Amino acid sequence: MDEYNWPTRPDVPGQSPEEVWTATRAVLPPGAAVAGEVIGRQPFGVFIRVDGVPNAVALAEIDAMPDGMGLPVLGTQVRGEVIDHVEYNHQLRVRLHWSGAPLE
Repeated sequence: MDEYNWPTRPDVPGQSPEEVWTATRAVLPPGAAVAGEVIGRQPFGVFIRVDGVPNAVALAEIDAMPDGMGLPVLGTQVRGEVIDHVEYNHQLRVRLHWSGAPLE
């Protein structure tokens, strides 16, 4: 498998993507603390499945990671905070915090 991969977004039976996104924005406003598992990696950052909101996908870009952190590997548990909502692709933008997680 390639080092970089795209995450898959689960289908939510009985809910449209817009309904899922509206609920996600309501429970995870900017400033909210989040934790989750790295489910995708790209050279520009990592995608995270957010704990407690399994249909939420967050993106932590390289510029929103602590200096020297590097990209967490797939399956790593990470912590951070919501810094923005990206409407066009229904993603949360997250700033990661140091957590002692295994890195490359």
